[in-house]
Amino acid sequence: MNNFLKGQIALVTGGTKGIGKAIADKLNDAGARIIVTARTEPEENPNGYYFIAADLSQPESAETIAKEILEKFGRIDIVVNNAGANLSKGGSFSTLTDEHWNNDLQLNLMSAVRVNKALLPTMIDQQSGVIVNISTYAALQPIWEMTVTYSAAKAALNAYSKALANEVSSKGIRVNTVSPGVVKTPLMEEFIEGIAKSSNITVDEAFKSMLNKVGVPLGRMAEPEEIANLVRFLASSEAQYITGSNYLIDGGVSPVV
Repeated sequence: MNNFLKGQIALVTGGTKGIGKAIADKLNDAGARIIVTARTEPEENPNGYYFIAADLSQPESAETIAKEILEKFGRIDIVVNNAGANLSKGGSFSTLTDEHWNNDLQLNLMSAVRVNKALLPTMIDQQSGVIVNISTYAALQPIWEMTVTYSAAKAALNAYSKALANEVSSKGIRVNTVSPGVVKTPLMEEFIEGIAKSSNITVDEAFKSMLNKVGVPLGRMAEPEEIANLVRFLASSEAQYITGSNYLIDGGVSPVV
């Protein structure tokens, strides 16, 4: 693989499994030095990524991460805010409490806001940097009632990302979002199990129901590596004129042209 990111320091939050791990691996293949965060350290770390334990739903975590990165590496070139999850596991809108809303907003919106805020001063001093915020196609097209808090939080992330891109573009910093559709990850498996439990159906029935409701024209889930390929491109100099954009990678699900 061409080392077009050689020497660059890249942070991937939620980078130990699923989409986050695939992104970390792709950036590593391109020569970047990788920092990953998660709540718990992975049992295996074959590529030797620098690991920081952090719960990004907690406000103080972002400053802790930034402090450790800058003390260890002295700079930051790429930030991928991948940490996120649909935390409302069942029920309709009427059953959702303020706690449900707050939990999803903290993890899916404010974690990215805080990480970016903590690291942007360094990027501004460098007059360079790339931020990729991982959103979801559900921000444009919520599928189930149980995803309303997650969808709303990610829709806010999209709007925030556009505003941030406009603000920091003159500083040499690019900001984009990537909005995956249905991706084959451990988190998706847990989500389908939650649907099965709340709907009192089997996991296989829940999986088939999900695919039918989503209606993916390509007829399958995405692989995490397919999302990571796009993120790697956006992090590269080949995308140096791209900022403030949201990239749907959903197999054709979204009706948006």
